Amino acid sequence: MRIALLGDTHFPRRGSVLPDACVAQCRAADLVVHTGDLADMVTLRMLEGLGPPVVAVHGNADDAAVRAALPATARIELPGGATMGLVHNGGAEVGRVERLRTRFPGCVLVAFGHSHIPLHAVAVDGFGVVNPGSATDRRRHPRHSMAVVEASDDGAVSVRFLDLDSGGESMPDDLVRTVG
Repeated sequence: MRIALLGDTHFPRRGSVLPDACVAQCRAADLVVHTGDLADMVTLRMLEGLGPPVVAVHGNADDAAVRAALPATARIELPGGATMGLVHNGGAEVGRVERLRTRFPGCVLVAFGHSHIPLHAVAVDGFGVVNPGSATDRRRHPRHSMAVVEASDDGAVSVRFLDLDSGGESMPDDLVRTVG
């Protein structure tokens, strides 16, 4: 299973069009996942119109209609019996991995947004958390980004970050905060 992982698009404030490389990744995915702060229902409908099913949670900057339509958290069943959790705000960096593990028991990966900074943290036992950054509002990060999550039938899960400013090339390791 191939998941296009997005977060913090903040439409229409940050525009109304995803980068072409992001759209291509979404259309090629089996599932599009958004970690919140879409901002409005037009954005949600646009994501749904790309083809694959969409799973999303609401964020702190989403309007009332998005907050009513989307849950605060979600779980996604992956191949091989693995489960991925989804929330907008992963909280403070200190203790984040263990806090999200406790909040999403049984998950192998938890995706979150809010900071707009691509991050991948993996515990010794393989449990991981991932923030895809933002395709449209990079804030303090030098690149617009998203992630692709691959989940295989044997339960293995991998994460790859894409630099959308370079047309969707893999993001150099020095631009992804890696912890663990």
